[in-house]
Amino acid sequence: MSFSELLGNVGLFGAAVMCCLAALSIFSVGLIVDKHRRFRSASRQSQTFKPVFGRFLHGGELQELIDAVPQHQISHVAQVVSAGLLEYDGVRRGGGDPVASLELVTSALRDSMSETLIQLKRGLGLLATIGSIAPFVGLFGTVVGIINAFRGIAATGSGGMAAVSGGIAEALVATALGIFVAIPAVVFFNHFTGRIENFHVEMNRASTQLVNCLFKVPETRMRERKMPAAMAAEKAYAAR
Repeated sequence: MSFSELLGNVGLFGAAVMCCLAALSIFSVGLIVDKHRRFRSASRQSQTFKPVFGRFLHGGELQELIDAVPQHQISHVAQVVSAGLLEYDGVRRGGGDPVASLELVTSALRDSMSETLIQLKRGLGLLATIGSIAPFVGLFGTVVGIINAFRGIAATGSGGMAAVSGGIAEALVATALGIFVAIPAVVFFNHFTGRIENFHVEMNRASTQLVNCLFKVPETRMRERKMPAAMAAEKAYAAR
């Protein structure tokens, strides 16, 4: 039986099942391609942003890092760092104590990280749903094909291959099509979930490094400045 003959024997419900699976397959492929392009762009921009961020961590200028953020808008690391920097710079420009803004900066980093994760996870729920329901849609097509096979037996009054071949072929094609749609969806859902976990680790690391640079380093420098004065006072007291 050729493919054209198979399509000619497909009933209304079987055709609906196959069209539904074809639509799910097209939507799944489009979603996979879109997420792959977005994740690749985010990863590339993050790699180009990290050297600029590294220079700031080793004593670079704050304004240089702020100016570099708009050039890396797709980068997940730059989005998180930008939120903390803007909050810190706003407090500093407003005449407040930048060291006292630790809680505000930490909150801004946490909120930005949550929003970035929501953006990264957008569409993955649909991909997981397609991977879950596609085999069951194919199974429904299998049942419909078996029903058509029994109808063929009832119409001819015999159980020969000619009577049941159309329904059986329809059932097997629906099953194979459901599995064909589900496998890429599940594979890429797991792949994208792993990428998001890696992005989450990178954002956590960047936010921690930013907080350490903005708040802990100045405190350390203040202690280092106070140490010579304290040592001089101790020497003066010992000389007495």
